[in-house]
Amino acid sequence: MNATAAGKATPVNLAQHSYWNLGGAGSGDILGNTVQLFASRYTPVDAELIPTGQVAPVAGTPYDLRAPTPVGARVHLVTGGLSKTGATIYGFDTNYAVDGGDDVDAHAHALRRVAVVRDGKSGRSLELWANQPGVQFYTGNFLTADVKGKGGKAYGQYGALCLETQGFPDAVNHPNFPSVIVRPGQVYKHEMVYKFSF
Repeated sequence: MNATAAGKATPVNLAQHSYWNLGGAGSGDILGNTVQLFASRYTPVDAELIPTGQVAPVAGTPYDLRAPTPVGARVHLVTGGLSKTGATIYGFDTNYAVDGGDDVDAHAHALRRVAVVRDGKSGRSLELWANQPGVQFYTGNFLTADVKGKGGKAYGQYGALCLETQGFPDAVNHPNFPSVIVRPGQVYKHEMVYKFSF
């Protein structure tokens, strides 16, 4: 994804929101998938899922996915939002600071390894590389059985996951976050490389 500022400094933070279920259409949830994120820090959020401005270490927390970890082993240990009735929804909806991305701003170009996801039943794996400082890991916390995907198959809660490479959310309000401002003459270039194996 590319963007250019036309005349004045512009915040740009584009994200690809693809849902992945490596088991295939109608295979059930992703709780048995293993996820490894190459990120030793994350951006904690408030009750409304807005970043607090802190960048905290994942070590010793349920957010630590630096080693391959089954999604189901941690999904019920983290709060992923509130339902319309105010009930707590569990699951990941978390921005991680990709290792080596501290000095990355909106017009950076260096690709880094971000994540590896494996589905043991199908043998499929996905490896993601990108040039953005963050990745939002989302476990489909708000998917409901009426969400239809490929072939009309239903995808309920935890039916898929997302890995959205991005600048840090709310970066314009946190000067300690990598900048998402593109200035005139600069080009925002967001690259993602997906590698699949079986």
